[in-house]
Amino acid sequence: MSTVYAYAANSATEPLAKTTITRREVGPHDVAFDIHFAGICHSDIHTVRAEWGTPNYPVVAGHEIAGVVTEVGSEVTKYKVGDHVGVGCFVDSCRECDNCKAGLQQYCTGGGMIATYNSTERDGTPTYGGYSGAIVADENYVLRIPDSIPLDKAAPLLCAGITTYSPLRHWNAGPGKKVAVIGLGGLGHVGVKLAKAMGAHVTVLSQSLKKMEDGLRLGADEYYATGDPDTFRKLRGRFDLILNTVSANLDLGAYLGLLAVDGTLVELGMPEHAMEVPPFPLAGMRRSLSGSMIGGIPETQEMLDFCAEHDVTPEIEVIQPDYINEAYERVLASDVRYRFVIDTASLRG
Repeated sequence: MSTVYAYAANSATEPLAKTTITRREVGPHDVAFDIHFAGICHSDIHTVRAEWGTPNYPVVAGHEIAGVVTEVGSEVTKYKVGDHVGVGCFVDSCRECDNCKAGLQQYCTGGGMIATYNSTERDGTPTYGGYSGAIVADENYVLRIPDSIPLDKAAPLLCAGITTYSPLRHWNAGPGKKVAVIGLGGLGHVGVKLAKAMGAHVTVLSQSLKKMEDGLRLGADEYYATGDPDTFRKLRGRFDLILNTVSANLDLGAYLGLLAVDGTLVELGMPEHAMEVPPFPLAGMRRSLSGSMIGGIPETQEMLDFCAEHDVTPEIEVIQPDYINEAYERVLASDVRYRFVIDTASLRG
């Protein structure tokens, strides 16, 4: 085993602090890589602050991980030392259920996916995420980062990118389709860029117009404030697909009313409380309310290659590890344009 530096949460109320963790020895099918950058996802904050149940402390968060291969196992065929690679939201799954065999490992029914952090490896050891200097993962759960995508910008694609790409692909966003994105944050701004690159007509629905200039610059064709009740009258029945990227409890009836016949609203954010679903807006236009969770390994690789081909990268603010706690507060205050990425050089020691 090897010892690496990391930033960990030891309780829901203490600040994250520098510590050391151990990584397993490189097995025959493993890839070891130095972590160069790790994105901060809102779900990291939910987890370490016990908002989704009590985690297994200490928690080393981070599932948007990009780095450079330092060692490969004796039977690894996909990667070599020096390759640019990444790890997203999970590091293993059962590999045997129908979903795993179909490349939908995020929906594993054979015990569930093994999350990159706050989970348990097959050998019973805890998983630790990307707020650290290095990681070891099975080659089948490692992604190749195209050379044209800088590692700092690649990191958020491993969660924010695939979380928005997967539903856009599944519901056939493209030319002739009208797509709305609720929220212009860490997820939403990537969703806008991806939907535009796919050829869709893209509208941002945000509480106010304060980010309108950014939204249009990032590729939105239109931008509306949901704080204005007239917005829901103007846009009624307009959209084929709506991605909800915020974690707030919304008036679903109002947003469902924005869908065209057979339109779909997809929940990507995870609000703290259940939302009421009124039946009439659904039935009246044969609309659908659905959800989506990240993507499998094949689709995540497809997303990375798509982003390289179409020059789609997130807007980021690079920080040092000792700024993580301040970054968390800024995320909660919506004071980031649009994703914090940790430069982990000081954790590689």
